[in-house]
Amino acid sequence: MTARANSLTGSANPSSAPAGGRWSMAMTDLRAFLAALGQLGYDAESLLAAASVPGDLDLADPDARVSCDALGALLSLAQRQRFTPNIGLELARCTPFGAYPLLDYLVGSSETVEKGVEQLARYLRIIGNPTNITSRQETDVVRIEISGNDAPVNVDYSASLIVLHFRAETDGRFTAVSLHLRHRPDDADAFARVLGCEVNGAASWNGLIVPMESWRLPLRRRDSLLRRLLESQADQILARLPQRTGVAEQVQRALAADLSAAGARIESVARRLAMSARTLQRRLADEGVSFQQVLDAARREAAARYLEEPTLATSEIAYLVGYSEPAPFHRAFKRWYATTPETFRKRHDVGNRNSRSPNS
Repeated sequence: MTARANSLTGSANPSSAPAGGRWSMAMTDLRAFLAALGQLGYDAESLLAAASVPGDLDLADPDARVSCDALGALLSLAQRQRFTPNIGLELARCTPFGAYPLLDYLVGSSETVEKGVEQLARYLRIIGNPTNITSRQETDVVRIEISGNDAPVNVDYSASLIVLHFRAETDGRFTAVSLHLRHRPDDADAFARVLGCEVNGAASWNGLIVPMESWRLPLRRRDSLLRRLLESQADQILARLPQRTGVAEQVQRALAADLSAAGARIESVARRLAMSARTLQRRLADEGVSFQQVLDAARREAAARYLEEPTLATSEIAYLVGYSEPAPFHRAFKRWYATTPETFRKRHDVGNRNSRSPNS
């Protein structure tokens, strides 16, 4: 195997790892990779043993976790045994919808491709992947960027899964205009045939260009009730994961001090951290998170905290967490907690009364 092939399995930027150790992945997610490798003709059990994955690890335990470095070692060994061109693409082709049960159904139960990508960006961290997904509309197309983990196999796998799964979830209607890769793929023509789009290697960024028609397509499994139930479960998992570190932690603290519309602008936060907005965006991307994600989390936590204060009206809380109008705050709150601020407050008040009751 060539030196370039070895680089395919490089791990994420170390600065993106949580405090106290490397990124880890759930056992269900490791099983997804093992199943895909098996479909590609590899002996998954021998690869596990050779990659020094702990022998007492229970592959059937959904709560067990394994270092992402172990996955990198496993893929490196597979490539040394038998080199598979475009292995990230090939792994994606062998990964069915539902291989990542919670994440896949969080995305698939969304109303549209746009909402599905938003769910992917918000909840990708629950599978231990330090990849950051961001999207931006540009006239009649949407740019979906993949950052935080630039290992070619990760980028190839992530981009391919986005195209293949959204194609399946829209009954074949989803298309991409182009795929952009910082690295040069082993076989760009194979990528183009499978994904049905132009492939640009040695590009300045990683990600996809998607036409607006695809962005607005409805998903066939859309189910608002299921989505809200899954969001509640996923939010609990996110709450148990390591807190943000590095620059993301500094941003989190800066936002906690000032969430007003002016104070929460990336330019304002960057000035407080003595750097440019562009530098701040780049350093956050290196840590696998976007400014919008940190801001969203800060607003979510602050809104719940303010609602515990009975003297504050919801319109005042909306302003305190950076919304100039109550309507967008209500929409955001329903996305965060699957209920309205008023219902959330009533539940909190009932809970407090019950906790004070001598009969409770």
